[in-house]
Amino acid sequence: MAKDIAGPAAADALREAAGVPFESARAMPPEVYTSPEFADLELEHIFREDWYCIGRASALPESGDYVTCTLAGQPIMVLRDKDGAIKAQSNVCLHRMSTLLEGRGRARSIVCPYHAWTYNLDGTLRGAPAMTLNEGFCKDGYRLPQLRCEEWLGWVFVSLNPDAPPVATQLAEVEALVAGYDMTNYTEAFFEEHVWDTNWKVLAENFMESYHLPVCHAGTIGGLSKLEEMVCVPGSPAFNYHTILKDDTLRIAMAHPSNDRLKGDERRTTFLLAIYPSLLITLTPGYFWYLSLHPKGPGQVHIRFGGGMSDDYANDPDAQQNFADLKALLDDVNIEDRGCTEKVFAGLSSQLAKPGHLSHLERPNYDFAQYIHGRVSRAD
Repeated sequence: MAKDIAGPAAADALREAAGVPFESARAMPPEVYTSPEFADLELEHIFREDWYCIGRASALPESGDYVTCTLAGQPIMVLRDKDGAIKAQSNVCLHRMSTLLEGRGRARSIVCPYHAWTYNLDGTLRGAPAMTLNEGFCKDGYRLPQLRCEEWLGWVFVSLNPDAPPVATQLAEVEALVAGYDMTNYTEAFFEEHVWDTNWKVLAENFMESYHLPVCHAGTIGGLSKLEEMVCVPGSPAFNYHTILKDDTLRIAMAHPSNDRLKGDERRTTFLLAIYPSLLITLTPGYFWYLSLHPKGPGQVHIRFGGGMSDDYANDPDAQQNFADLKALLDDVNIEDRGCTEKVFAGLSSQLAKPGHLSHLERPNYDFAQYIHGRVSRAD
């Protein structure tokens, strides 16, 4: 049975854990993952305040292309308008408040599935049947609320916070780190949505450390990376990362011959980027895949899972088959990760759960705990 500890108590436990230097740090306390009240604090002080990634701009190539999500309880649509700009707005009808669009698709206009109120792509009301007898109704007075939306290196972010600092400002250091990869020119080839039975932070932390690869992924990629070649540096306020060197057994993980931007070991270096709060990117010189996470209470996580290739490989005849083979491997890796992270949450929910000391390969997890503490402490 999950522990039912109040959010402030969990925040106090996290404050104590976060105050320890990395050299003697432990994992975050179990109640930080299992407390419903703490999960509410995260929605209020993290997901309603920071930027959330809905995926790649390349997934919205044409006017009317849209994706939907729910951010901290607010249904949102993100679409490319008739002028070619990507915009975010409320996905709730202004009449009887039904949600409007679902999933992904393309629309010339936005039609409410309840009473057919119809909106233009810019959120203005185009038409509303059988409203002529209401003397107070004026079509021009209706427009779907507009939300913050920014593109950065091909990623699309939304925020409910009108005062959130620009994405590019917060992530300028990341942009410099991966400049030679030209991440803007990676095209999404697949997108899926999943729900796993674990806390969102468990899955985020699982991505942030490769310490688990030899064991959790023994059946797939566990033997492809050497622990002694993993580099885990101290994180920054808006992100953390670690790097792994790949060998040339997977050609599309290497820099393309036409890429003269990367030199030496850079041509086989994989960045594992954790953009706070919940965008997790595996970036190789040839391909990428990502997870964008959103909590569904303390015990479930909604996952936006996508990936694709660098446009450097666009004209290589064998690259698409290589990527299809990689996607099949990633599916197997996800099965392994799901098993591991759901076991972790089951263990966290035990009355006997106690956090152990962190390995030097789990430095990103320590920095993530500092971020969570800094955000949730705003409730004090």
